[in-house]
Amino acid sequence: MKIGLLTSGGDCPGLNAVIRGAVLKGVISHDTEFVGFRWGWRGVVERDIVPITRHDVRGLARQGGTILHSSRTNPFEGELGGPENIQRTLDEHGIDAIIAIGGEGTLTAARRLYDEGGIKVVGVPKTIDNDLAATDYSFGFDTAVEIATEAIDRLRTTADSHGRCMVLEVMGRHVGWIALHSGMAGGAHAILIPEQPQSIEQICEWVESVRERGRAPLVVVAEGFTLPGMDEPHSHKGLDAFNRPRLGGIADVLAPMIEERTGIESRATVLGHIQRGGEPSAYDRVLATRLGMAAVEAVYDQAWGSMVTLRGTDIRTVSIAEATGSLNVVPQSRYDEAKILFG
Repeated sequence: MKIGLLTSGGDCPGLNAVIRGAVLKGVISHDTEFVGFRWGWRGVVERDIVPITRHDVRGLARQGGTILHSSRTNPFEGELGGPENIQRTLDEHGIDAIIAIGGEGTLTAARRLYDEGGIKVVGVPKTIDNDLAATDYSFGFDTAVEIATEAIDRLRTTADSHGRCMVLEVMGRHVGWIALHSGMAGGAHAILIPEQPQSIEQICEWVESVRERGRAPLVVVAEGFTLPGMDEPHSHKGLDAFNRPRLGGIADVLAPMIEERTGIESRATVLGHIQRGGEPSAYDRVLATRLGMAAVEAVYDQAWGSMVTLRGTDIRTVSIAEATGSLNVVPQSRYDEAKILFG
């Protein structure tokens, strides 16, 4: 059997570990042949295909980024896009199945290709945002939280030196998992997430409470957070290939509002793509490797249109439709738990 691998959407730590896990499992257990589609779905559409051998994945688990590169290409667009053209490409190159490693946009496209054209595809959940339903955690999240926590620790020292309020913006799109975990780990005085809109008055109340205790306030905000009256999250960067807004910049909105209302000098820091870079944590290396290995088994089980997932400590298989049908949001109980620590 010949399997094609692709990494699509935003990059994240652990992608190479998935590739390594899949190739080693396939070669050792099934004598599988592997190829890679470069630049995600673009490689499928443009037939940019390279062989992947066991030698190519040596020592790959600790390496950040992705050796196959990535893009946000929509596989239904272009002259060679769509299920019929993609199936023709697979047939011409003797490729029996695709393992698509990606997040919501990538897996939604994979599900459409299977539903509308019968493309034999298995998904692997990839997102630092941890926003995919049907999996408890996705690889990349743990590393992103570690990076954000280190940023909080560093901001705290400079904030204390000047008595400033620091507002740190982290990624997460429409969920607040990175903000919640890094904020709790770093001892943030307020954590603002999309699932829990807060008024500027409440935010300033928390900030002033911190100042009254002689501390420098530190606020962590997820990029998808909205204030009352905002119809949608702050975005000034246009749309991606799947027509989704590129979020970011809410910290730059909040900091001057906090300073104006409290008189506390406030600064915004947008952490951005630093959260996606560098080597994956040990946890993400292990999880990514296990998911890659399980994806190969799902291919041999002919579990088309499915996604490998983490439930507790076990790797299981669910339909991609189940994973992309809703978001994995922060439950009220988790936010209430953290809220006790605010102010």
